[in-house]
Amino acid sequence: MNEEHSGSSAESIRFSTYLRYTCVNQTTVSFNAVSEQLKIKAETDGAGPGLGLRVLDWFRLLFPYTRDMLVEQMKAVLPLVFYIAIFTVLVLHQSLSDPIVVSAGVAAIILGLMLFMEGLKRGLMPFGEAIGVTLPAKAKLPVVMLIAMLLGIGVTFAEPAIGALKTAGSIVDVEKAPYLYALLNEWSGTLVLVVGVGVGLATVLGTLRLLNGWSLKPLIFAALIPTLLLTVVCMLDANLSQVIGLAWDCGAVTTGPVTVPLVLALGIGMAEAAGKGKSPLAGFGIVTMASLFPILGVLLLALFVASNTTPEAIILAAQQLSAASASVEQSVWYQVTPGQEILGGMQAIVPLVVFLMIVMKFVIREDLSRLAIVMYGITLCVLGMIIFNLGLTFGLGKIGAMVGAMLPGAFALIDTIANSPLYSFTLGMTIALIFAWLLGFGATLAEPALNALGMTVENLTQGSFRKSMLMYAVSLGVGTGITLGVMKIAFDFPLAYMLIPLYLLALLLTLFSTEEYVNIAWDSAGVTTGPVTVPLVLAMGLGLGNAVDVVEGFGILSMASIAPIISVLTTGLWVSWKVKRRHKQVDEHTPKSKPMGEIQYEPT
Repeated sequence: MNEEHSGSSAESIRFSTYLRYTCVNQTTVSFNAVSEQLKIKAETDGAGPGLGLRVLDWFRLLFPYTRDMLVEQMKAVLPLVFYIAIFTVLVLHQSLSDPIVVSAGVAAIILGLMLFMEGLKRGLMPFGEAIGVTLPAKAKLPVVMLIAMLLGIGVTFAEPAIGALKTAGSIVDVEKAPYLYALLNEWSGTLVLVVGVGVGLATVLGTLRLLNGWSLKPLIFAALIPTLLLTVVCMLDANLSQVIGLAWDCGAVTTGPVTVPLVLALGIGMAEAAGKGKSPLAGFGIVTMASLFPILGVLLLALFVASNTTPEAIILAAQQLSAASASVEQSVWYQVTPGQEILGGMQAIVPLVVFLMIVMKFVIREDLSRLAIVMYGITLCVLGMIIFNLGLTFGLGKIGAMVGAMLPGAFALIDTIANSPLYSFTLGMTIALIFAWLLGFGATLAEPALNALGMTVENLTQGSFRKSMLMYAVSLGVGTGITLGVMKIAFDFPLAYMLIPLYLLALLLTLFSTEEYVNIAWDSAGVTTGPVTVPLVLAMGLGLGNAVDVVEGFGILSMASIAPIISVLTTGLWVSWKVKRRHKQVDEHTPKSKPMGEIQYEPT
């Protein structure tokens, strides 16, 4: 205020408020209205012709838009495919079967992911952000939590990697693993629903944690201890023990490109609406719960199935179904390719979109802005999911199954591989384990989500935990975990004997770690399980299990989830120790001033 205006009191306002008042009279006009030539044309013809674009102009507009998306997905898919192909040809001396079909499948994976991820950004994410910000002001807390839980269920069905879990049911031998076969076939829909309920409960608990400022540590202990106890119970039963690998792998499948951004958008939006979203740890913890609760749900479902049916009844029902299928000459269109993939893509996306629209219309009672762009994004999501499912069937699934079946030929006698074993047992096993480690390490290091997490962590820890340090710690953990998973299948180790000690070690490290590093470490496992890595590793494990004639090939994904948690917690403790030591050294070299009462003056 100037001196001559000092008589009136000055009032400070926010800059955003100033912009809102000064811009209120702005009007958006069409380019046609300000173009004199087009205005004259409109007056003579009665309608504006708009802007005429040639085919070349359309190409110049759309090429940069599609090029960046395409290159991003090619970087995620092609290095893995080339690595596996080179290893298969040069080390295992085998050729990939159906190379044309597999190449077309890989191209479908890239195209499908490109369309799906763009559709997710344009179509589904605006729903999550709008609901997360607006819902707390329009509904009571119980209604908000119910919608959050239903959203968690819906995003699970829309997760691309869930399709890989469903296709695994056709590989399992019912006579060797009846309960596992039942969960992946007769109970497959219920299995995905239970996993979705687990994600929904995790969304509710994670949101309540953000609203109330709860620590993540007690929630991890509360969720993990019952899960470990149920694992021990299943381990004591010969038939139920075969379900443990599936249950723990389900925790890795849920934290994909649909679940994580939508659930985080909802949780953080509600926390910001309540004034609790400015914490540097806002957003952490929901992914952790979303990976633990589904494990607990699948183990409980396995116990329920075991209490209601017997292995003999499952085997008999499977034999009758197989005989009935053999007598039918022609399958229904939605049970064969490509009808199965088309129906699966629509079932994954459309119900979720309908649910989100119902919430917007009848609960929030608001219309979504830029509806045309949102519908464009939803269309891309459905189309991308269908193409991705086709690529999963003919591309990644085939590659993973082939390399899994060929890998034991390096160290064991395999009927389908000529001159096997190709190397001595020690050398061949070493080659197989190095291949698995490099696969996990390289795929994780190239994950875009890990790079984003590394930047967040570096800012959160004020540079003491560098982005490169986190990326290498997580990648090292995933590579080690996949190697342990391959060892579990190759040597037929009981998975529980590996999981329980590792998770107990993780709980011990959690106890001594600070809240920041606990949040970082337990969430880091969620960014390593992308839509490419999960189907590839899952198919490789099942193919490896069939080749070495073990009952089931699950467990690699679960090992790839726990190992990075341990590596990041260990690195966090080391970083904390370094910071404390540096502060101690600074304090020792800094002269301490005496209090005024203790200063002694020497007489002159």
